[in-house]
Amino acid sequence: MIALENLCKTYTTKGLAKTVARDISFTFPPNEPVGLLGRNGAGKSSLLRMIAGLSDPDSGSITSSGSISWPVGFQGSFHPDLSGSENARFVARLYGVETGGMDRFVADFAELGDHFRLPVRLYSAGMRARLAFAVSMAVPFDTYLIDEVTSVGDGAFRAKSEAMLAERMQQSGAIVISHSMELLRRICTSGAVLENGRIFFYQRVERAIEHYDNLMMGRLPPWMR
Repeated sequence: MIALENLCKTYTTKGLAKTVARDISFTFPPNEPVGLLGRNGAGKSSLLRMIAGLSDPDSGSITSSGSISWPVGFQGSFHPDLSGSENARFVARLYGVETGGMDRFVADFAELGDHFRLPVRLYSAGMRARLAFAVSMAVPFDTYLIDEVTSVGDGAFRAKSEAMLAERMQQSGAIVISHSMELLRRICTSGAVLENGRIFFYQRVERAIEHYDNLMMGRLPPWMR
């Protein structure tokens, strides 16, 4: 369970204020994959970072039960001078996961070959993203926070990543950000649209997609006119 209560957050960049949460009170349904949609800059990733505890709201609170992942694919915590294997083992110790099992899973899933034993600073952006996704999937969480991670790699790796997400969703909930409506249709049951600092929730993800499509065409969905 993840509950937002009177959540407020505004960023100021170059003198321009952008509100991404405007007194939001909302509880995400537990044990369910929820698609989170919105325009570019609406604050979807910012909201995930607040839920993960990587960013603080200006006011209000976020309460939760069960374990919550960091944003899946987040690469900011990797030490550049440690190898992929050493970084994976470090995360395993932090989260109480058996280090050998973590190492084997990540090595197999990320498909980095010999680079897995080399410093992360030598990795390309795509290799870092593969490592980050594999490490995220190796830790069991009650709720996964997922932000555009299945676009990494070639078609075969993207298909493998989506299959792994679907497997995790059988036992866990998720909040999923993606610009792929087909992906959201495949792995999410409900949806929420973030717009002007407000959340509009729909029990069927297709209704959330319809709302989003109307926004992108510059009009309100029929039921809000």
